[in-house]
Amino acid sequence: MGARNAFLMLCVLFVSTPAAGAAPASVFIEDLTLTELRDSIASGKMTAIIPIGGTEQNGPHMAIGKHNVRVKLLAGKIAAALGNALVAPVLAYVPEGRVDPPTAHMRFPGTITIPEDAFEKVIEYAARSLKQHGFRDIVFLGDHGSYQNDEAAVAQRLNREWAATPVRVHAIPEYYQESEHGFASLLESQGYPASEVGTHAGLADTSLMMALDPSLVRADRLKPGEGDNGDPSRASAALGKLGVDLIFAKTVEAIKTAVARR
Repeated sequence: MGARNAFLMLCVLFVSTPAAGAAPASVFIEDLTLTELRDSIASGKMTAIIPIGGTEQNGPHMAIGKHNVRVKLLAGKIAAALGNALVAPVLAYVPEGRVDPPTAHMRFPGTITIPEDAFEKVIEYAARSLKQHGFRDIVFLGDHGSYQNDEAAVAQRLNREWAATPVRVHAIPEYYQESEHGFASLLESQGYPASEVGTHAGLADTSLMMALDPSLVRADRLKPGEGDNGDPSRASAALGKLGVDLIFAKTVEAIKTAVARR
């Protein structure tokens, strides 16, 4: 019986262990080796998503890395649904206001800002790098409102420069619009007042994070506080899932439309 059990165990291991050379499961470029990435592009994964977050205060109840975690998780879901897309590393440093005197979120500890021209250069050269490696469609997904116009401006400049090539850059405003406005409208339609839904670290923002990564939310501090706009007291993962589903569906649709238009 001992020999039989050992044989059966070997059979299970053989069946459950991925074959050598099998395609990597991750959609995140930083998880892949150079040969895995090269082979993925060659097999048709020629859409690259550049997720853009931000490092800023999110009130006393939510971690400073909210934007970066949220955009990575959503970009991963979106890439998987598209089927031909991979996700570049998250850009965590974005325009957040002036340093001296401090403005906007720079008035609170933990926020990191860069000038708009530096930001535009970074996303421009991220796109140039991905083009060099064989990607045909490069998508900007921005989780923060401060740089939406910069994304569009860079995409327009590169598309003019690359007009004679098959490569295109797509700034997808629907991603941010649905997270900021679409989800808010959905919550308001269910009876939550706009003052509670908020625009930063309120009901909507906090619920999204609870649905995606609740470890970033301090459940014992769910009340209006310094740096908030809105009231997170009634935030929940169930409400957040409504927003996640909305952002996901609208963004996938927008990317498909943009790519088809090219």
